[in-house]
Amino acid sequence: MRCVNRVDCSWSRPSEAYRILPSGGHLSSGFHQCPLSSLSFRSSFVCCSSSTSGPSDSNPESSSNRSYSRRWQNPLPRRQHPDQIPSSQIARDWIDSDTTPVSQALERFTVVSYNILGDGNSSYHRELYSNVSVPYLKWGYRKRLICEELIRLNPDIISMQEVDKYFDLFSMMEKAGYAGSYKRRTGDNVDGCAMFWKADRFGVLERENIEFSQFGMRDNVAQLAVLELRKSNKSRKILLGNIHVLYNPNQGDVKLGQVRSLCSKAHLLSKKWGDIPIVLCGDFNSTPKSPLYNFLASSELNVMEHDKKELSGQKNCRPTKVLETGSKSSNTITFSSWTKEEIRVATGQENSYWAAHPLKLNSSYASVKGSANTRDSVGEPLATSYHSKFLGTVDYLWYSDGLLPARVLDTLPIDVLCKTKGLPCQELGSDHLALVSEFVFEPDG
Repeated sequence: MRCVNRVDCSWSRPSEAYRILPSGGHLSSGFHQCPLSSLSFRSSFVCCSSSTSGPSDSNPESSSNRSYSRRWQNPLPRRQHPDQIPSSQIARDWIDSDTTPVSQALERFTVVSYNILGDGNSSYHRELYSNVSVPYLKWGYRKRLICEELIRLNPDIISMQEVDKYFDLFSMMEKAGYAGSYKRRTGDNVDGCAMFWKADRFGVLERENIEFSQFGMRDNVAQLAVLELRKSNKSRKILLGNIHVLYNPNQGDVKLGQVRSLCSKAHLLSKKWGDIPIVLCGDFNSTPKSPLYNFLASSELNVMEHDKKELSGQKNCRPTKVLETGSKSSNTITFSSWTKEEIRVATGQENSYWAAHPLKLNSSYASVKGSANTRDSVGEPLATSYHSKFLGTVDYLWYSDGLLPARVLDTLPIDVLCKTKGLPCQELGSDHLALVSEFVFEPDG
């Protein structure tokens, strides 16, 4: 990784009317809406592939957490040849919840969580993409796939991980009516987490960035934002969280500590604004049958019952192993000694083996029953990520009381993924699939 200065950025849109910006044009002040008349979106979706800001986005921040408001020129070259135009043969279907009220009177919003594969990581870890044609790894091609997929989805909120070309994304998402916020990882890393939200649907009341390095938990970061639904009959607020948990499977103590800290900080910010409901998005780098997943779902974990190198379940997910065993996890239980420092990082306490968080969370995908072709025994997708060394699920959309998932965009069957020989591919711009859930506020929420 190259050493660069760390930047945190955010944008908000003024309230005046906005004209449609022609393709390839310059961005003027404010945000613009992208013409969507040529884009179709039906029940079958086709893929084209801690510092607090306070109640106002315009509040000044420290030099390491500065807000920017600038005009940006669209850096994308015009397409020259037909083979540069992403085409799609991969379909994903919406699945409706059979338990959530379907009343159209209930206020709803759609959330996307998407690890978009950082441009730097696709080059630095080229061995993971040995089966991927070089043109499909190039950022210009993948960027178009990713942005066009998101514009087709037309979500209200987008949480991205592994973002190292934020301004490229922002220049396109701005024209589609989104405001955004970005937090780069600390240290020498060049990627980070980004949030986008429809500026005409949500206003930002407060933001907080989490730098886990401040707690001795590596250079990963997370974002929290209190969003208020505009033009609502009630004062509807949600707390959005976005995280990219440390990848290293051997450092389960750090992974657990990061998730625990995110949940604790989300709880405090939710309480501050009146116990508002929470949505936590991200790449949690843990599989559905792992102790770390169970920690999120059950709110507690005795670390001494687990090997810290097996907390995330990632080591059982090499493609050849998954395809041979049918994604069954190993029953072998091993134990490794935990140092006092590792216990402190994992649990947040010096003399306790129990890690706990104060939230009551459910996974939107596990809560909406899907097909056996795409779901595992827990109800989670069989795979949200696929490259030469991994085939499995690590991405989730967690939600708290006050919200219910109305529907989710189903993922892809394993055989469809395997036909690509590895992601990204001609139709998909990342080595992860975008997770999409539509939420409704509970009638009494």
